[in-house]
Amino acid sequence: MVKILQKDEGGLREISKPVPIGNIDTPRIQKIIADMKKAMHGEDDAVAIAAPQIGVLLRIFIVSGKVFLSKEEIAKKEEIKNLPPDLVFINPELLRCSKKEKWTEEGCLSVRWLYGEVRRSEKATVRAYDESGKLFTRGASGILAQVFQHEIEHLDGKLFTDKARNIQNIPPEKNLTKRR
Repeated sequence: MVKILQKDEGGLREISKPVPIGNIDTPRIQKIIADMKKAMHGEDDAVAIAAPQIGVLLRIFIVSGKVFLSKEEIAKKEEIKNLPPDLVFINPELLRCSKKEKWTEEGCLSVRWLYGEVRRSEKATVRAYDESGKLFTRGASGILAQVFQHEIEHLDGKLFTDKARNIQNIPPEKNLTKRR
């Protein structure tokens, strides 16, 4: 089982290194991606994970396909048959963020069970390589834009709690819908 590091464990506060493009298809990088997916899918509330969260200081993050589902679909998770595929972002660059921002609630797999509000751009555009080494650009709004910003901060050694307000400890038995 791949362990998700918690806020005081080594690596989360370090800047991750780029993955050499020629190494993307190597067994090592593919295993890291598989381990990240396994760790992410091992948590019911996970919508994304960054490599530093499993102790790997490389610029990789993955977004779960469930980020594209409605809250109602997620609540009926046993009925989901065709979950959208996970998205892999290697060496992501945040190209643009909208000037329009809003306060959004966030949590983190590495800062268990703390939740707070973070000011995020409503839209964001990222350029990255996928798991096969193909360069792509993806724009997003809403939760996906929020995830882009959150995960890239992980790659830069930052946690959402560094800039969050109204931080609260909400254990799972108190709130099953607010975790991410």
